[in-house]
Amino acid sequence: MIFARRPLVIGVVNVTPDSFSDGGRFHDVSAAVAHGLSLLAEGAGVIDVGGESTRPGAQPVEPATEQRRVIPVIEALAARTVVPISVDTRNASTAGAAIAAGATIVNDVSAGCHDPEMLGVVADAGVGYLLMHMRGEPATMQDDVRYDDVVAEVTEFLLERLAAARAAGIAPEQLGADPGLGFAKTTGHNLTLLGRLPELVAAVGVPVVVGSSRKSFLGRVLAGPGDDPLPVDRRQDGTLATVVWALDQGASAVRVHDVRSAARAMQVLEIMRRAYDGGLTDPEVAA
Repeated sequence: MIFARRPLVIGVVNVTPDSFSDGGRFHDVSAAVAHGLSLLAEGAGVIDVGGESTRPGAQPVEPATEQRRVIPVIEALAARTVVPISVDTRNASTAGAAIAAGATIVNDVSAGCHDPEMLGVVADAGVGYLLMHMRGEPATMQDDVRYDDVVAEVTEFLLERLAAARAAGIAPEQLGADPGLGFAKTTGHNLTLLGRLPELVAAVGVPVVVGSSRKSFLGRVLAGPGDDPLPVDRRQDGTLATVVWALDQGASAVRVHDVRSAARAMQVLEIMRRAYDGGLTDPEVAA
C-alpha cells in the first residue's frame, strides 16, 4: 500500500540547482544523501527525491540529466533505510531507473500526462503512484489559472487520471492523489482547495497528499497589505498552519521541507484527537 502508515510526513530532497525553495543546497550527492538521512531522523515516513525543478517558469530537464542527479542518491538512501523512497519525476525512463535503484513510489506531477509510458512502467513494477493535478507544463502553468469551481475541476481531473492508472494495471491500493497546490492556481484557488479539502478527500477515494510547504501563496497571505510576499525562508509559520489543517481535514500525508516541525505538530494533533475521543490517559502522554 502506498501509504500504509497514516498520517505521515514526506520529506523533500531536491537534487537540483534551481528549486524555488532550496535549489543548489543539496545538488551534490553526498549532501543530498546526508540531508535525506537527517529528514528520516526528524520523523519523515517517506523521502521524496527529485532532480527537476517544477517551480512556476522552470524549464524542463533531460531525463539523462535528471537520472544523473537522483539515481546515486536513491541508491544510497535505499541501502541505508527501510523507509520508502519516492522519486519525483514526470519521465518514465527516470521512474524505471529509480525503481531499479530502490524507489518504491513514483511521484508524478503530471499524473501521467507528460510521458505516455509512465503508467505502464509503474504498473509493471507494482510500486506506488502519486499523481497530481497540474495544467500545462511548469514553464507555462501559471498562464492558465481559470476555474469555474476549482475543487470540482481538480477533483474531476484526479478521478480521470486515477481511472487511467487503474486501467493501465496499477493496483488501487497503490494509488494516491495530490491536488497540486501552487500548480496552475492563484492564491485564492489554493486557499479554496485547502478550505474544502474534505470534499476532495471524500470524492477521490484514495490517500490524499497535500504539498503546501513554503509556497508563494503563503508568502502572499502572510505579507501585510500592499507588501511584497514574504521570502521563502519566512513562510514556515504558514506552512505549519496548513500542515495541521490538512491532516485534520482528512489528508493522509503532507509533503514538506521542514520535517521536524511537521512531525511534531502531527504528533500533538494525534494526541489531541485521542483526547477528544476519550481514549487518552496521562501515562500514554508520558510514554
